[in-house]
Amino acid sequence: MTFKYSIIYPIVVCFFINNSLFSQELNCSVEVNSTQIIGSDKSIFDVLKKNVSEFVNNRKWTNHNYQFGERIECTMLINVTERISTNSFKATIQVQSRRPIHNSSYNSPLINHIDKDFEFTFNEFEQLEYSENTFTSNLTSVISFYVYMILAIDYESFELNGGTPFFLKAQTLINNAQGASANGWKAFEDTKNRYWMVENHLKPNYVPFRETLYKYHRQGLDIMSSDVTKGRQVILTSLKSLESVSKYDPNSFQLQMFFNAKADEIVEIFKEAPMAEKDEVVTLLNKINPANSTTYEKIISGK
Repeated sequence: MTFKYSIIYPIVVCFFINNSLFSQELNCSVEVNSTQIIGSDKSIFDVLKKNVSEFVNNRKWTNHNYQFGERIECTMLINVTERISTNSFKATIQVQSRRPIHNSSYNSPLINHIDKDFEFTFNEFEQLEYSENTFTSNLTSVISFYVYMILAIDYESFELNGGTPFFLKAQTLINNAQGASANGWKAFEDTKNRYWMVENHLKPNYVPFRETLYKYHRQGLDIMSSDVTKGRQVILTSLKSLESVSKYDPNSFQLQMFFNAKADEIVEIFKEAPMAEKDEVVTLLNKINPANSTTYEKIISGK
């Protein structure tokens, strides 16, 4: 077992049969929205939802043993926007994941991202196929990519650089997709796509970002149930580390993703802070994440 599960979670006595004592890593709610598709027969989308859900939740993605209550809570929403042909579709996919905070009922958001470069083919009576070493289909490759990103960010929040093996798995998927015609996999297409989502995490300049993921959660949020002031101060210190990333890349995709998930949470954390601390964090946040400056005003107002 990894640091994450041996330290954070209590031992759970399960009432399942032996084969159910250890389960897969994800507890992922999969939804498929086809309201933009004209036509009365939409049974294929029900099958798509079922198959993707089984693919994500029933597959073993790591070599670690998870108890039933340890599974990572996440959601995937596939919004089908166009039916190109009978079995070919354009869509977006929104991925969210969250992490339990020690000694509390609170779940902290880790990922809240919408990928708009998602085209796929799906045949109702075919099983979803996936290989780590070859590009089989864009559907399973994109889904698998986000599974590994969910795992990577979750592990990063429990152990410093704990997500590296899963970033590397995601990078393998990217490498396998370089010869495919599908969008979202190549460096030259965009500065904010799947390629850069992984590439930036593994750059030396992003070491402070990965340190923030760990310190913010493990040394900050996880101790707030016993020491709110200390936990909040650690979170502030961890956020300060992001200044160097912002200077290196003012339009950082990683920072954008981080604050998409964290902006509202940060407001709640600092609403009750001393005024000097409020001023300090708001000045910092407006500097490194100006897109959410209106949100951060709530820290000062306390509303």
